[in-house]
Amino acid sequence: MKNKIQADQAPQAIGPYSQAIRTGNVVYFSGQIPLDPNTMALVADDFAKQATQVFANLVEVCKAAGGSLEAIVKLTIYLTDLAHFPIVNEVMMQFFSEPYPARTTLQVSALPKNAQIEIEAIMVME
Repeated sequence: MKNKIQADQAPQAIGPYSQAIRTGNVVYFSGQIPLDPNTMALVADDFAKQATQVFANLVEVCKAAGGSLEAIVKLTIYLTDLAHFPIVNEVMMQFFSEPYPARTTLQVSALPKNAQIEIEAIMVME
């Protein structure tokens, strides 16, 4: 059984997918890109601002699922330029504390809407 998670304060899906799906005590997040949930436009060209918005969007989907970032156990981060890796670390530490989730970071050639970052997550609820 799977339940759709819908956060009104996070960007709406831009395709045929859900923001997140809960099955049992696990929530699987679709990738979040740095869209402003009110305008559905990229927040800025500045990478740090884009990264901050993606984490803020994840916070809202966590809340809609009844959880918080502390319950995230795995992140997959997609960057269009791995040179931004240190900035991702700095921004991530503003949102997470130890123990940090497991994480994979990959460079990709392009992301939807020309975003520079996309993050997907897995959250385990108590």
